Formats: sequence, C-alpha cells, structure tokens
Amino acid sequence: MGHLIPSDHINDRRVVTCCACQTRQSSEDPVPVAGATGPSSCITLSRTPLWMATPQEKLAPDRGRRCGRCPWHAQEEIPEDDEEEPEDASDPSEGDGVEGEWESESSSSSPEDCGVPEASEPPGEEESHDHSATKYVPPQVRKAQETLDDKKREELGRLKKMVNGLINRLSEPNLSSISGQMEELYMANSRKDMNETLTDILMNACVTAVAMPARLMMEHVLLVSILHHNVGIEVGAHFLEAVVKKFDELCRSDAEGKECENLLALIAHLYNFHVVHSLLIFDILKKLVSTFTEKEIELILFLLKNVGFSLRKDDALALKELITEAQRKANTAEKKLQDQARVRFMLETMLALRNNDMRKIPGYDPEPVEKLRKLQRTLVHSSGSGKETQLRVSLESLLSADQVGRWWIVGSSWSGAPMINDTNSKTQQKLHIGKVSSKIMELARKQRMNTDIRRSIFCVLMTSEDFLDAFEKLLKLGLKDQQEREIVHVILYCCLQEKTYNPFYAFLANKFCEYERRFQVTFQFSIWDKIRDLENLSATAISNLVSLLAHLLRAKSLPLSVLKVIEFSELDKPKVRFLRQVLSMLLIKTDAEELSDIFVRISDNPKLGMLRESLKLFLTHFLLKNVQAQKSAEEASLLKERVELATKALQAKEPKLKL
Repeated sequence: MGHLIPSDHINDRRVVTCCACQTRQSSEDPVPVAGATGPSSCITLSRTPLWMATPQEKLAPDRGRRCGRCPWHAQEEIPEDDEEEPEDASDPSEGDGVEGEWESESSSSSPEDCGVPEASEPPGEEESHDHSATKYVPPQVRKAQETLDDKKREELGRLKKMVNGLINRLSEPNLSSISGQMEELYMANSRKDMNETLTDILMNACVTAVAMPARLMMEHVLLVSILHHNVGIEVGAHFLEAVVKKFDELCRSDAEGKECENLLALIAHLYNFHVVHSLLIFDILKKLVSTFTEKEIELILFLLKNVGFSLRKDDALALKELITEAQRKANTAEKKLQDQARVRFMLETMLALRNNDMRKIPGYDPEPVEKLRKLQRTLVHSSGSGKETQLRVSLESLLSADQVGRWWIVGSSWSGAPMINDTNSKTQQKLHIGKVSSKIMELARKQRMNTDIRRSIFCVLMTSEDFLDAFEKLLKLGLKDQQEREIVHVILYCCLQEKTYNPFYAFLANKFCEYERRFQVTFQFSIWDKIRDLENLSATAISNLVSLLAHLLRAKSLPLSVLKVIEFSELDKPKVRFLRQVLSMLLIKTDAEELSDIFVRISDNPKLGMLRESLKLFLTHFLLKNVQAQKSAEEASLLKERVELATKALQAKEPKLKL
C-alpha cells in the first residue's frame, strides 16, 4: 500500500498525495505516514512520536495510517481540475497522472531510516519489493520504442505477405514478371530484411517431410539465381548458408523424413544455375563418403543423379579421386551394410559418370535443367557467363561463417571482429607447450627470453629429446612470418651461450635449412650479424660460431659466399683468427670430393670474383704461413694438399681469357 504525504492546502482543506499512485486526496480520506518515497516502504507503521517527527511529518496529524484507496502499483487517474504540485511534492520528476518504472536506489526510505519501528508486512504487498528492482524508463522513451517496434513489425509483416504472394504464384511462364517485382522489393526495402524473408519463405515451401517435385524446386532456385546475378551475390550467399547449415544439422540428427533430400536438391540446383562452385559439391560428397552409411549412400546417389555430369565437366580429376575413395570405402564396409545392392548400384552409377555413359543412369533427364538455363540467360541482365558471380566457398567456411566471417561477400562485416580474437587465442593455445619446470623458466629468464614466443622456443630446445623432436615441436608452434625468424635467433643465441660446443644446434639448424629456403636466408643474415660483431663476442662464443658455420658449410646448408660480408682489405685480428679457424676446420675435416664441391659452388658467379681472389690470397699467405711450426708434419702436408685443391676448385669455372 502507498503512503500519503502532504502536498497542498486548497481552500483551507488539506490535500495529500499518495506516494505510489500519485493520487491527491482531501483531508476527509485516511492520511498515512508522510515522507514515504517509494513502494518499498508501503507497509503498515505505528505512529511516530511527535518529538521524532520531521517538519513535513508534523503537517500530517494522522501519522501511521495507510492509503485505503489503492495499492501502490494501481493506475489511478488524477482529476483534471487538480492544480499542479509544488516543488516539495513526493517525486518532482513525475508529473500528474504519469506512470513510470522505479529504479532501485540505496536511498529509498525504510522504517529504520524514518526512525519508526518496523511493523509486520501484509502478505499481499510482497510484489511491491520485487518491482523496486526494475530500472526507471521515461515514458516518452518507452512510447517511442514501442512505436518503433510496432512499426517495424508491421512493415515486416506486410513485406512477408507480399513476398509470400509472389512465391505462391511462381511458375515458369510468369517467372520474368515475378523476378522483376522481387527486384523492385529489394530496391525499396532493406536487403537484410528481404534476404531473411525470402529465405524463410523458400525454406518453408521447399523443405518438408515429403519429397518435393523436382520442377518446383528448380523454379524456386532459378528465382534465387536470377536475383543473385541481378541484385547482388549476398542474395544467393544468404540462402546458400541457411540451406547448408540446415542440411548439416539434419545430417547429424536421425531425421527419417525427406528433408535432407530436399535440401540436397536445393544445393544441387544452386550449382546447376551457377550460384555456387563445384568445390562445395565435392566437399559434401567427400563428407558423405567418409561416413558411408545406408542413408549417406542414398544421398550420394541422389546428388550424383542431379549434378554428376556437370561435375565431370568442371573437375574430372576430383571426381575420379572421389570414385576411388568410394570404392575403397565400399570394400571396407562390405560386411557392415545390409543392402549390398544399393552399394553396387552407387558404384555402377559412379563408373557410368566416369565413362560419360548417360544410359546407365536410370531416370536421368538433363532437358528440364537445360531449358531453365536458357530462360535464366534471358532474364539475367549481365552479358557474362555467370562464372564470375559463382560463390567459390567450401563447406567448412559456410559452417563456420559466424566465427570467421563471410569473406565471399564483398563488404560483409560482423560485430566484435572475432577473427582477430580467434587468431590471438589460437596463437596462445599453440604456444602452450605443456608443463615446464620452474628451473627451465628461470633459465629462460636469465637468458633474457623476454617474449612468450622466445620463451616457448627456448623451452622446446631445452626439453626436446633430440634435434628431430625439437624440429617437430617447433613447427607445431605454428609461428608465422616474423615470429618464425625468432626460431633462428634463439637457436643461434643458445649455441653461442654453451660453455662447450653442442652439435645439437648445428644439426637442428641444418634441418631447418633443408626444410625451407627462408630459414636458410635467415641463418645467413643472423651469422652475418655475428661476424660483424666478433670483437664483442667471447672466445667461447667465437669457437662455437666457428664450429656451427663449418658444419653448415660442410652440409651445404649455407654456401661459401656467406663469407663475403668480411672486408678482406680491412681485416683485424678477431676476423683473421675467425677465418683461419673456419677454413682450417673446413679443409681438414671435409673429404676431398665434398671440399671441391663446396668451393666450386662460388667459382662461376661473376659477382663473387672479389671473394674468390680474397680467399686465394688468404689461403696461401695467412693459412699456410708458419704452418710447419704450429702443426705436425702430417697435418701440414694434408693442409697444403687441401689448399691446392680448394684453389683449383675456385679457378675451375673462371673464364680462361681475361681482357
């Protein structure tokens, strides 16, 4: 129940206003407690002592009595002859006779706030407390929303009646006029509303529990095809997506009706009338062949009967692969299937398609489709063949359109851009390599692996069994473009940080160079950076770099031209020492035949003439100098032989005549 609060004095007669229904009453009516501000305080209260009453409460001598006229939520109208409320009314935000919705406030009055002891609440007034949790909406906003919704609903209802009337009258003779009227509706209404309305009506008309006549299905799909070519590809794309999703949903369920056949007929005729590419048809056939139950066999036969020879014209190789897969499935599932006659009939149909023998397919009649195709060419405005408007979209893309977007529609968009979020989440999932011990994570921190990608690569390197295991795990991280280069940087960094040379990194680097050329280029640039910075590297790091580079040169993962970054005319001591170690290891530890191949690789490139001359000079003057004092006689003689072999290899393909 509501409480009345003093509002005004008119002709010496006190007028009070109900806090809930805003009805103003004369002093003859029962006068409840003053100061109540909302439905939550509409309960019977005891009288308030005079010394505790507020100045406003003192104006109401009969305190503690309820409004006996109406509950707080009753919609009482206010007499028109009442005067306006002054500013000290109970709710200045609401005018006379205006009903609003309450918003929950922490400041709403309660018996404790008013200093009045709490009384028992009548059972009929519990609903008033639930209403106090709703948010207040201004009446003018509420009315505008209701008006807009009613107007939109009325427009959609009128549009649905118009489209439904056109679809009901659809036939081959009046297809031209009906398609023209549909185009006018597309121009006059929102394309979204038209696509949804047209799709719903066509689905209700064509997808039923009984098999629909083929002629009816073709005429309906032909209308979609004409609108697809004349209005825009979003018409056919919206209809195709709805049909494919419904087909996938029914295939997963155990529906016994003919809905799947009807949906498959719609997809087949969308292909016949050049709305969708053969890629989708082959995807559906592959999915049906992979399941290969009796239901799927019937669907395969139905689809091949409608579009089999068109598929043979578009992609004979894909059809041949499909037939091979179906034969293999039939052989493996021979014992599981009860109706072997249907399986044999399916295989005979496939062989007839492969051999282009139409006579062996019972009931095959291409005449209706060809006749409607001619009609389509007369009704389509564009003069092209229609191939450019075909939707080359796969089954997977259609089923995941809500997650990855509709890339096949120009200008399509969706809220939230989930594609970006999905990419980030997938990267994070792929970078998750399982549980890693705290020691490994601490070691990664000490080695300054300051990004998630570098930490993941480092953990893979430290926890792999061998270089093959590391190679497979690093590829499974799924890194792209610049992220992929971090693999090379981390491998090289870890190799140089080892206290003693570990050939694990050399074999892993060789594996990546053999896998893709882009890794080879990245290794070359990374080694160039290290060579330029030799003076800042420790002796251990230089030794490890020498062993790594010599291994990559012997394995032919990198060419000898990697040394062209060194300026031989400005050699300093670190670079001389580095070159001497690399070439000595290469000459001594490599077979004669392999060594010749390594040096011959740079002998025929005219751009590397300066490098060849510099290497000859370095081999004879720096490498063989004082070799007798530094090495044993056997090693010195072997080194001399290899130097002569390398020099001859460098001159092998040089031009004999020099001008």
